[in-house]
Amino acid sequence: MAADFTQITRTEHLPARIAAQFAQQIQKGVLMPGDKLPTEHALSQTFGVSRTVIREAIAQLRNEGMIETRQGVGAFVIERPTRHIRLDDSARMDKHAFRDLFQLRVPLEIEAAGLAALAHRPEHLDQMDAAMMRTEANADGIAADLEFHRVIAVATGNDYFVQFLGAISDRIIHTIVESRRRMPPEEIVDHVRREHGLLREAIASGDPERARAAMRAHMAGSAERVALDLGLGR
Repeated sequence: MAADFTQITRTEHLPARIAAQFAQQIQKGVLMPGDKLPTEHALSQTFGVSRTVIREAIAQLRNEGMIETRQGVGAFVIERPTRHIRLDDSARMDKHAFRDLFQLRVPLEIEAAGLAALAHRPEHLDQMDAAMMRTEANADGIAADLEFHRVIAVATGNDYFVQFLGAISDRIIHTIVESRRRMPPEEIVDHVRREHGLLREAIASGDPERARAAMRAHMAGSAERVALDLGLGR
């Protein structure tokens, strides 16, 4: 692999910066469809970060539809849709940016939950279960949180949901990190596990209104954990 990566500073959000460098290499054609990424160990040495940071960056790239991971084999660059969306991630996230993000994310994810209730397949429920089992108070838990929401988007059967949620996945990471700064991570994990569990069961029930209500409650909880009141109720 001929990709050229640059060092990143500790003041940056490490997984997002690493994902951005890979995205640039993919967009430039330096990394081509079918190319295999180096191992987690090799990447952790290249960037000077832990393997958990690398896993979170890989999870973000997967959410953005740029790579796929194959169990026991590795991560590979994949063909991307022509209308792939990637936002400029240079802007700093603050409270106003969080509010803007949730104003987009809330209707998008609520409708995704409703459609997933109607269109999901058994493997989608299995993948949600696997993501919930991986939810922990560390970087792996953040990746699992993103994965849970990605699976719901996939379960809609509408690739636009996957693309739009993938495009804002790095922003979502910022909100998760901020919530863990404001509250003990273990407490956050308890809330997320409960909300995800209710959401999973609502989708499994096949009732779109129940699924939308469960996602609305989850979005309200997520906003509250970064000190935002969007007037969603619980």
